[in-house]
Amino acid sequence: MNHTTSTAELISQRKPGYSLPRDLYCGQDALRDDLEQIWYREWVFAIPACEIPKSGNFATLQLGEYPVIIVRGSDGRVRAFHNVCRHRGQRLCSKASGSNPKLVCPYHQWTYDLDGKLLYARDMGEGFDASKHGLKPVHCVDIGGMIFVCVAKVPPAINDLAQNLMRYAAPSGLADAKVAFSQTIVEKGNWKLVMENNRECYHCGGSHPSLCRTYSDDPQMTVMEGPNAASSEILQHWDRCDAANLPSRFVNAPDMQWRMARVPLMDNAESFTMSTRAAVAMRMGTIPWNDAGSLMFYHFPSSWNHFLPDHAIVFRILPISPMETEVTTKWLVHKDAVEGKDYDLQKLTEVWLATNDEDRQVVEENQAGVLSPAYEPGPYSPNQEAGVIHLVDWYCGLMASRLGLQTAAE
Repeated sequence: MNHTTSTAELISQRKPGYSLPRDLYCGQDALRDDLEQIWYREWVFAIPACEIPKSGNFATLQLGEYPVIIVRGSDGRVRAFHNVCRHRGQRLCSKASGSNPKLVCPYHQWTYDLDGKLLYARDMGEGFDASKHGLKPVHCVDIGGMIFVCVAKVPPAINDLAQNLMRYAAPSGLADAKVAFSQTIVEKGNWKLVMENNRECYHCGGSHPSLCRTYSDDPQMTVMEGPNAASSEILQHWDRCDAANLPSRFVNAPDMQWRMARVPLMDNAESFTMSTRAAVAMRMGTIPWNDAGSLMFYHFPSSWNHFLPDHAIVFRILPISPMETEVTTKWLVHKDAVEGKDYDLQKLTEVWLATNDEDRQVVEENQAGVLSPAYEPGPYSPNQEAGVIHLVDWYCGLMASRLGLQTAAE
């Protein structure tokens, strides 16, 4: 039995409305299939565009086996390439970010323009054709200030997501932002456990005292099941936003791969801070009030995000191993905001730094329990964990289709 058949059988055996079989959270074969069928074929959130604002700025990421570099060219366009020299395979850039007028391989100094063309390769002989040895491109799009990449030869359609995200994120002015702070941690848990934990607040009251000062753990307040389940408070909030031409109402992909909705924070809170007031004096974009709440946007498999009037927080996950996941968080503020004057970095970051560490502990304990031979899939709460059900149904449906099962999971 090969690894693909094994993963397919596990998915076909799973019980709808229940957590996944153990090996889908722990197994090397399952991770290999996840990478091949999802991570290498879907659009993955990479960086906020404001992280590389100038020509020559670059950022890198490791997507499974693929090292990728994202760079802003001299024409202002953002491009992505496989971070692999066309000579003998050396990584061109080993740093997470930086700036260079050209991309120069540190091994033998092969030099590439910012558009991927090979400019210089020493002593390669008369028959050498530099035009055939440019960097291999990676599909790359800038959607409303968020850069997505896809390493597939033919990426899936992204028009529906792009149209909605550009409309919903436009008032946040992400193109006029900057990265105020970045954190990367490694959680010792499968990527699906990391994402499952994010898709519910069933655990928030017991795990996130700082976050719960402003963010409600009432599932009706996070509209997990769509507008028909939304509270009257959210409906009133949406009416207020409509009057200000601020896109806010629940919108999602048919298979729930992505979703957007702007929801109010508790008791007219302005931001994710201990004081509940705005963390940044200089408001982002064109959002008309400090208490406009958070535009929540997630996209499977890689990201969840909060866009607030005073700042934005973008999150990216990348699988490292069957039971290790890299989680990167970036706090964005207006590009002209000055630290120490317009914002205090500790006040800006302390709530989500604490929340990230609390989530890390939850995920790692979850993984430790799932590893037990005594583990068996348990039922999700239809009310509290509707978002987790969306994730697991999306995952099982997509994997079933791509692994050749007759019908996708219900």
